[in-house]
Amino acid sequence: QVQLVESGGGFVQAGGSLRLSCAASGRTFSSYVMGWFRQTPGKEREFVAAISGSNGNTNYADSVKGRFTISRDNAKNTVYLQMNSLKPEDTAVYYCAGRSGWKALRDHLKYEYWGRGTQVTVSS
Repeated sequence: QVQLVESGGGFVQAGGSLRLSCAASGRTFSSYVMGWFRQTPGKEREFVAAISGSNGNTNYADSVKGRFTISRDNAKNTVYLQMNSLKPEDTAVYYCAGRSGWKALRDHLKYEYWGRGTQVTVSS
């Protein structure tokens, strides 16, 4: 079983930056693909970024490419999402997720473990 706890959300003005962190329990963190998803009320959970455990391959949604960077520190069992040039449309609850396997998939249904989420609000 893997437990995930997000932190780092908050309120920021458009153009600003935030860094989200996700701390994971478990001794096999490095073998998991880790992803970030986001959700706003009434909408489906949306893929943001993912990173594989084995070779660090990354995958980004087109809407965040060039602005967000996902990274991981396997020694600290932590995955990060650096968010720059934030826009009001980035406002959402951001969730950390993990899946066994090696593909950094975009489908949230393929992820087995989820955190409770952290709110990010970007004002215009």
